[in-house]
Parts: sequence; C-alpha cells; structure tokens
Amino acid sequence: MALLFQRAAESLTTSLTADSEHYYQRTGHHFLNYLDAQHPRVRSLRQLRRDPHILDWLNLLRSHQPPLAKVTYAHYVIRLRRIFEELAWSKGIPLLTRLIRSDDIPSADRCLPRPLTSEQDRLIQQELLRRDDLVGNALLLLRHTGMRIGECLDLPLDCLRHISHDQWAVHVPLGKLRTERLVPVDSFVCGVVHRLRLLCHPDKNRAARFLLPRPQGRMTLGCQLRRSLHQIAAAVGIKSRIVPHQFRHTFATEMLRAGVSLPVLMKILGHRSPNMTMRYLEVSLLDVEHEFQLARQQPRYRLPAPKIPSATSATPDLSGLLGSLHVAQHVLEMFRRTLPPGPHRRLLERLANRLIKIASEARKLDPS
Repeated sequence: MALLFQRAAESLTTSLTADSEHYYQRTGHHFLNYLDAQHPRVRSLRQLRRDPHILDWLNLLRSHQPPLAKVTYAHYVIRLRRIFEELAWSKGIPLLTRLIRSDDIPSADRCLPRPLTSEQDRLIQQELLRRDDLVGNALLLLRHTGMRIGECLDLPLDCLRHISHDQWAVHVPLGKLRTERLVPVDSFVCGVVHRLRLLCHPDKNRAARFLLPRPQGRMTLGCQLRRSLHQIAAAVGIKSRIVPHQFRHTFATEMLRAGVSLPVLMKILGHRSPNMTMRYLEVSLLDVEHEFQLARQQPRYRLPAPKIPSATSATPDLSGLLGSLHVAQHVLEMFRRTLPPGPHRRLLERLANRLIKIASEARKLDPS
C-alpha cells in the first residue's frame, strides 16, 4: 500500500508547498509502519477497519513520548483522513471515508491574547533602544510592525517601500498563509530599517538578499532572537517568559486602541479570518469604560439623519449614487433596530454589509 499512499499524498499536495507534501508523506509512512508492526496481515485497503486498525493507531499517537501537542496530533489525524478520502475516490472504496470520524479530531484550544503589559512593553523597548545592536533593532522592528518572526527573518534588503509623499511601508514577503502585504510604518520604523542596513551591511553590499544576515542559517537566527529576548526580559526584571510573538499581540491591541478598524487590522496582520484577528486583541475593563463614555457623550442615534432625496432630485452621477446608498443604509439600519433578535434581523444585517461593499466599490469609480 506504500505506493498508493504516496500517490494519494502527491495528488493532495499538487498545489501546496513542498513542506506540505513532506508532512503528508510522513503521516502515510507513520501509519504504514504501524500497520506493518502491529497488523502485518493487512495487505490491502479493503482489509482496513476502524476497530482495531484506526483506533489502535490513535492510541499510539496519544501514548507518544514525549506527548504530542494537541495541534500536532490533530494534524496527523486530518492528513490521514484526507489520504483515505482521496483513496476512497480514486480506488472506489467508500468504506475508507468512514474509518476516521470528525470526533477523532480534537478541537483547538481557545488561546487568549497575550499582549505585554504597558510596564513590560516600556522596559523592554527601553533596553532595546539602549543596546542599539542587530538583535535590538530586529526586535524593535517586530514590535512596531506586528510581523511574525518568520516573516521578519525573510525580509528582503529592499523591504522599505515609498508609497507616496512622506508615506512608507514595509513589504512583507510570502508568509505563513502564503500571502504578501504592505505594512504602513512611521519615521521611527524607517530609522530602524536603515539602522539594520548599516549594522548588517556596512559596505552597502546590494547583492545581499535578506535584511537580517543568516551566516549560520535561518533557524539559528530565529533561535538567537528568541534567546536574546529572554535575556533582555530577565535583565530588566521581568520574571515571566516573554516570546517574540507577544509583540504581535501587543501591536494588534495597540492599533485597536488607536482606532484602527477590524478589517484594516486584518490586512496589516495578514489574517484571512476576523476570528483569528480577535484572538490577538485584548479588551480590558479600561477599554470598555472608554468606549462606554464615548458612546454616552456622542451617541450615534442622536446624529442627524441624512437628508432623503426624492426620486426626481437625485442626480444621475457618482455623488447622487453614493448619497442614495447612504440613505438606504440609514433606513435599513433604523428598520433593523426595530426588529427582535432572530433570522429577519440577521438577514437585514447581511444586506447592510452588502450595501457597504457596494458603496466601497462605487467610490472607486471616481476618476480623481
């Protein structure tokens, strides 16, 4: 069955990365090695049964030493399930799709936001600025852009891009989700990038590929940054364990408190799902109190309603179109608030979101 598993893994990973193919092949080899050791009489796909073959393999994963992380265990089960689904379709064996059930896959842990406290953030940044070395500036770049550490390690030498007059952005290459993006930065981050160029490439060698040099490899450089952050945190009197990814949580929470909307924050962080972005945001009691007082001082329902134009007064141009869409949004929202919670209210909420998207696309028609 080894050749069948290999072909199924290749078929599943045709459009994926080489790492994904490696992990699928590894999962297939792990399961076949288990079969060869525990059930040597099984020589065909039609002999496979949930009990004992699959259940014993799941027990083997759970008894692994050292214990597997929950996410690693889930990935093993998901990959083998997809291999079975591919073989069921290609070999015409429907039984394979019922060997692994959905409840065999453990649910992911609910990870709480882990931003640094204001005092921890202040002490660490003070120490990084005082050191002003390669590691210190690299960690400052992580703190003020919200990048993942892997994305920072892969930054090209010319990552700083001039967007418009006095506006700059850091070009983040293909990252965890195979997407690239531009992260707006201020003059401070521009200075950090220029400082890294001077520290890493004093001879201004433009043939260098990465902003952060990696003479001993990418993984070694990442371990060096993590180890240095632990030492810096201990040097300033922080006893809790601090990891670089907490800079990303701190940056996201800071942007939220500064007034950045959730869709824009998703773009900056490089997320595809708002649920993932919400995991990064810490909403404290002070945030709730601030928003409550702001709503009491400037309640939205007291804002003047837009003037409703008549059918004859609406001009057939872009401003008239946008005005009509704005009025439609207002009327729909006022009507939605009169309905009790239920499917009708949710339907109107979806329609309101569509109107917002239509208005956003219509604004792009402006030739200016």
